[in-house]
Amino acid sequence: MSDHPLVTVEATGRKCPIPIIMLAGRIREVPIGAVIAVTADDPAATTDIPAWCRMKMHEFVAEVPLERGSAYHIRRMY
Repeated sequence: MSDHPLVTVEATGRKCPIPIIMLAGRIREVPIGAVIAVTADDPAATTDIPAWCRMKMHEFVAEVPLERGSAYHIRRMY
């Protein structure tokens, strides 16, 4: 399994919970076992996205710092 995202959801500039709503709406665009990324600069995303992954039983892979915000990598588990 690759940790390289197949899809990136651009949510920079959006306040939570919008990045999570965008992620939830698009996670099925990647196959089970693949990684989707969400870019966000809202500080709440650092805790909210991993918490959403635990709640929805997807794997939180990494937070990758960007020039503005971070890219959050999530592996689709089902």
